[in-house]
Amino acid sequence: MFKLVSNFQLAGSQIDAAAKLIDGVKKGERNQTLLGVTGSGKTFTMANVIKDLNMPTLVIAPNKILSAQLYEEFKEFFPENAVEYFVSYYDYYRPEAYIPQKGLYLEKESSVNEIIDQMRHKATRSLIERDDVIIVASVSCIFGIGSYEAYSEMTLRVAVGDKISSADFTRKLSELTYETSADIGRGKILVRGQTIWVGPAHIQDRVWRFTIDKGVVVAITEMDPLTREIFLEHQEVRIFPNSHHITPEYSLSHAIKGIQEELDEYIPQLLQKGKIAEAQRLEERVKYDLAQLKANYTCAGIENYSRFFTGRKKGEHPPTLFEYLANKCDGKRDFLLIVDESHITVPQIAGMAAGDASRKNILIEHGFRLPSALDNRPMKFDEWDAARSSTIFVSATPGSFELQHGNIVEQIIRPTGLVDPVCEVKPTHNQVEDAIKEANAVISRGDRALMLTLTKKTAEHLSEYLDNKGMKVAYLHGDLTTLERIEKLYQFRKGQLDIIIGVNLLREGIDVPECALICIFEADHAGFLRTSSALIQMIGRAARHDKGRVVLYADGITDAMKDALAETDRRRIIQLEYNKEHKITPQRIQKAISQAFIPFIKDKKDPKFDRSWLTMKDRERVKLIKKLEVEMKQCAANMEFEKAAQLRDQRNKLMELEMELASFGNLNIQDLNKLV
Repeated sequence: MFKLVSNFQLAGSQIDAAAKLIDGVKKGERNQTLLGVTGSGKTFTMANVIKDLNMPTLVIAPNKILSAQLYEEFKEFFPENAVEYFVSYYDYYRPEAYIPQKGLYLEKESSVNEIIDQMRHKATRSLIERDDVIIVASVSCIFGIGSYEAYSEMTLRVAVGDKISSADFTRKLSELTYETSADIGRGKILVRGQTIWVGPAHIQDRVWRFTIDKGVVVAITEMDPLTREIFLEHQEVRIFPNSHHITPEYSLSHAIKGIQEELDEYIPQLLQKGKIAEAQRLEERVKYDLAQLKANYTCAGIENYSRFFTGRKKGEHPPTLFEYLANKCDGKRDFLLIVDESHITVPQIAGMAAGDASRKNILIEHGFRLPSALDNRPMKFDEWDAARSSTIFVSATPGSFELQHGNIVEQIIRPTGLVDPVCEVKPTHNQVEDAIKEANAVISRGDRALMLTLTKKTAEHLSEYLDNKGMKVAYLHGDLTTLERIEKLYQFRKGQLDIIIGVNLLREGIDVPECALICIFEADHAGFLRTSSALIQMIGRAARHDKGRVVLYADGITDAMKDALAETDRRRIIQLEYNKEHKITPQRIQKAISQAFIPFIKDKKDPKFDRSWLTMKDRERVKLIKKLEVEMKQCAANMEFEKAAQLRDQRNKLMELEMELASFGNLNIQDLNKLV
């Protein structure tokens, strides 16, 4: 099924690692870990494993930036296969919450990114229709997305020659949650006599036009909704639901009955505790939701009643992407799971459900939600553990779970011959001046330096100090907007900045091959920012340069430092011996600078790339997208198709920006939990 396209062949320890992993899966090994150093080509190894095993594959990364990077890489490796992207579709998200101390109730506030939502639909559609599927996801894949059975069964096949009336066709589309509208777009229906336009959930900016004559479908055309340009003529299409939370009519009546029964059961419990106001609040809210469900087949916060719609038992987790994969494999879980940066991803998965339950319990206690809301949650760790199939954990620093379960397969040798950086421990006395001296040495030959501090304030103060000395420097941490971080990394890679000072933002997933020096301040500090795993990850940022060097400022050698330095030396020795045996001269990694954000960073004149977008808050950009959509539809209605197309281009560029921002994310764990 999978055709790997690459100019490279497996080399060095990639050959042995791929062979062992493939053999392990074939022998039924449930847990394997690829311990691969930075720059050793772990993604290429995994691509070869996927190709040889020929299994549908789910790749989970700990955040959206790594998901996006892996998605692009796998798309390049498998251009003829279905490589899909499945991450949280929120541009911003504030969950429903209640703060008892202030008596403050906060409604859920969110904005859905239409492009990511479309990509999620494309991913689940591919799982149902194809076998050659690779889904790259964030940890949001352990959250509920609606029943596989309902989503897959409630599809509508339409072929040229089918007998169907315009009214019946429209009614069936409405059951799939498509909205009748005066304009054409994704998830919408436009009816003009015997011609019906439908915006499929999995396609952006294309619609299907169904021409019906005397109750018979005579043509199915794929076209541009604004310019009316025709792309394809279809003989048959399959229309999937516009929502993953699709509900058949018989399930809806069953759900309404179940919700009412739980309300009747829970109200007396609140009254018995003397919570009269809470009981009244809950009764009014739920009765309003039930009225909305009967009238509109949906209601605000419908996900909180998910157990009743999916038929799950009390305490069970809702359906997730894992069930879509299991059903793809006839329930045998015969798919491959790859957990990237597993030392972060596994703990994240383990902690998701507890945080969700803590917030929901407060809502339930104060009469804002029924107890069944607890079952709308992410999978617990043991549930995820039971649902997963043959798993390959990938990390340069595996965590305790990976080390205790299954085989460890090392990929220490880099095909480029690059060696782990030389590490030196220096005293903290006069450390800043020494770091400046070290940095100037690498800057003078055209390279760059990273400096890692313990706090944001220290990063800012150090940046100001170096700037006053005339150095091209910037700090980088989570208080900056996403675009500010992107712009500074871009400037760093282009040589417009020589030094970036950060906290833990630069540990995983940021590839800066121009970096030849890393200075780690307070390396002997006790805490999660200076564990052996964290130090190894930091050191690894200099492992993509042939002259990579790391200076650790400390007044003593902690156990974490000792372990990190010992592991770095072990890897250096293995690589040096390999280079000597094979007469390899190390070659620094050459990586193209991402083009995704260049228009937003460089071009100040072109109106399509408005510089003001850089300084907008997320919500302001979302409002602008909606404003552009309104103007675009007005122009289309007035037959001003050229102007409508220009407005759509602006809207699409902003939507792409929103998706890139969502994928870039922030690499500290607290913000990651908010992102998903």
